[in-house]
Amino acid sequence: MSKQELIQDAITIRNKAYVPYSKFPVGAALLTKSGKVYTGCNIENAAYPVSCCAERVAIFKAIADGESEFAEMAVVADTKRPVPPCGSCRQVMSEFFGSSMKLHLTNLHNNTKTVTVEELLPFSFQPEDMEEIPK
Repeated sequence: MSKQELIQDAITIRNKAYVPYSKFPVGAALLTKSGKVYTGCNIENAAYPVSCCAERVAIFKAIADGESEFAEMAVVADTKRPVPPCGSCRQVMSEFFGSSMKLHLTNLHNNTKTVTVEELLPFSFQPEDMEEIPK
């Protein structure tokens, strides 16, 4: 699958976003190493803390479907610059994606910035940081 096809999947799912409060629809498309694509859009709630971003929706759908190896992800919104993921999404990405996985951040004006997970969130908190400290 090409980067442009992945971005188009993100644009398509963006139209299904439920954003009555922010009016800021975001779409994400996640390509697994097995070739499957999982899409997600942001879903808001009047109680903002229980809303979920497009990136996390796509990741959680893939995880729930048993996927654990990911190739790349595209994220799109109607912004002036390529849309940057929020901090919560960056942390979730660092948990499930390899540090060198590519993320294509884009907007509806076809401005795209491709970064790695490590570039997006350097020195992230990792599962091994939860390991018990030896005595």
